[in-house]
Amino acid sequence: MGLHMLTTMDNPHDPFTEFDEWLQFDESSGYYTTQYLARLTITSSELSDADQDAAIELAIDEIVRENINGMYKKVEAPSGWSSVEVV
Repeated sequence: MGLHMLTTMDNPHDPFTEFDEWLQFDESSGYYTTQYLARLTITSSELSDADQDAAIELAIDEIVRENINGMYKKVEAPSGWSSVEVV
């Protein structure tokens, strides 16, 4: 299973490779997708990283499934993409 993110249909930026531009477009359009996703993700500091990831994935799936305004879509990470954690 690949890593997924939530985006809007009209955002021209890739949230994996152009996150800053993606976020700028998202927030300037008034979507605040990251905050929306955070509100619907059921998580806890008690969960493992894998369980946290699964909770985020479930929230993304719920948003896409209940997509009443048709603006959200789930995108998969590009082949060979890996996240870099900033410490």
